[in-house]
Amino acid sequence: MKGVATAYRRALRAQFTGRMLLLSGAPLVLSLLLWGVVLWFGLQPLLDWLHGLFSRYDAFETSSNVLATVGLGVLKVVVVPLLAIALLLPLMIGSSLLFMGVAAMPAIERHVGRQQFPKLEKKEGGSFLGSIAVNVGSSAVFALLWLLTLPLYAIPPLAWLVQACLWAWVTSRVMSYDALAAHASRAEREALMRTRRMPLLAIGLATGLAGALPGIAWMGGAVLSVVLFPVLAMLSLWLYVMLFLFAGLWFQYYCLQALEELRTEPVTTMA
Repeated sequence: MKGVATAYRRALRAQFTGRMLLLSGAPLVLSLLLWGVVLWFGLQPLLDWLHGLFSRYDAFETSSNVLATVGLGVLKVVVVPLLAIALLLPLMIGSSLLFMGVAAMPAIERHVGRQQFPKLEKKEGGSFLGSIAVNVGSSAVFALLWLLTLPLYAIPPLAWLVQACLWAWVTSRVMSYDALAAHASRAEREALMRTRRMPLLAIGLATGLAGALPGIAWMGGAVLSVVLFPVLAMLSLWLYVMLFLFAGLWFQYYCLQALEELRTEPVTTMA
């Protein structure tokens, strides 16, 4: 795990440089534009639809009993906003990850490769379309699994851990592809994904645990007032983008270092 710690220190130094902050601008603007429009036109209709659904099937009484059983009876008055949050969060996370992968990761790879690994040969084993396919497919699976694990919110520590594991899977899959797209061949990328699976998942898990923070902000907003939803949504998007920027740097430094070591292994063996 020494390589993970080294990559972490390098990513931490690079996170708040002017170039990296500029790179975070594109995915942030795209996320804000998309979700600004969605929340402006879709939030109230979503809340009305959920409220009507609960009224039609007498779900308010059932949800109140369940919340009271787990000691969260105070949340029964905001059960509809809480459900809306739970439905929107995975979509927001997935879109932020997609925009980061498409708009920022190629530039991060060029920057890190030029600054830290200038002699590393580029074999172009990935492509722009491949990146989009991996991003969209992984985000869709992530969103589906997130929704299936919603009942775990009744046990907050377990829900936090399970969702951090989902983050670990999706970020290790998506960002490893983007980090190696230009420098590694397809065979090298697959070899690294196989032999370095645990370190990659560890990086994803570390960022996933931090990824619970925007969710906490949303939950606090639901308790206070539905009016705070748009403000907290925009704050959450900024946090997601900054978190994914750091994760992207962390994966980038680690993956290129691992690729360099992979290519020197035959030389070392012969020596």
